Amino acid sequence: MRAVRVEEHGEIDGLSLCSVATPEPGPGTVRIRVAACGLNFADLLMVKGTYQQTPLLPFSPGSEVCGTIDALGDGVAERWRGARVVAYCGHGGLAEFALARIDACALAQDGLSDEAAAALPIAYGSSELALARRAKLQAGETLLVAGAGGGVGLTAVEIGHLMGARVIAIARGEAKAEAARAVGADTVLDPDDFDLETPALRDLIREMTGGRGADVIYDPVGGQLGTALMRATAFEARYMPIGFASGEVLPLKANHLLVKNIDVIGFWWGAYFDHAPDAMAESLGRLLEWAATGRIVPHVSDILPLDRATEALRLIKDRCATGKVVVRVAD
Repeated sequence: MRAVRVEEHGEIDGLSLCSVATPEPGPGTVRIRVAACGLNFADLLMVKGTYQQTPLLPFSPGSEVCGTIDALGDGVAERWRGARVVAYCGHGGLAEFALARIDACALAQDGLSDEAAAALPIAYGSSELALARRAKLQAGETLLVAGAGGGVGLTAVEIGHLMGARVIAIARGEAKAEAARAVGADTVLDPDDFDLETPALRDLIREMTGGRGADVIYDPVGGQLGTALMRATAFEARYMPIGFASGEVLPLKANHLLVKNIDVIGFWWGAYFDHAPDAMAESLGRLLEWAATGRIVPHVSDILPLDRATEALRLIKDRCATGKVVVRVAD
């Protein structure tokens, strides 16, 4: 089969498209003929070798796929053969065939494109579990979303709006601002309009919320922006570090948390794969139903073929995407 391979850790320019042996499923797993593979910032970290679950070399990046099950491992019911599914595979998605545990697969509804389905598991799954299960976001609360023009941030805006929150989106440039408005942002702020070392952004957010501040902060960026947003928290706010796209882990000052009774809620979607797979499966099923009925509309901004996978990853690295980047694997 054709596969994009990481032979040694480094930059994405070192990736190659080559021919490798087609994998065979083990117990409890299935082999999927991949139609489309969604990409994430974590794939860049895997290539570098800095992700918390970087697989052994050599490997193919790509953690979420949509495709058709064509082979079953021991213990998997025959009814799954030939099923069109969405799956979290951890890695290996940038290939013509990928392996996934059967408990990380869900049936893809008719009418949902391969690309839209492949955009769901990680980005939407992260936002749905983070906001509903961990932050317990309530209707009428103010949700502040950093990096709202990217694939993960846009899903947080969309799901927060669906849950009845007032959503303030932080996004750079008019294209990303418009994408955030289109999925439900009530207000969009451009961080480049503010000196983040001053209280200017905090003061505006407080003014917009009647002096209260944000109830929940969903932050996949970290760094200087995350520090500025922490100043804009309400009393008993919940701050959620989702990732560190800035490359800088947010330093938290315990005295600030104490004074305002702020909860810092750790969240990593991938942990549910091992520790609470039922919660992950329920969330994915719920998201697929929402997508099939139009309650959420996966925003895929870029679709590229397998032989342009490096270019697709560069869109994420350079922050050029205004939504999800998906690689079309099947012809």
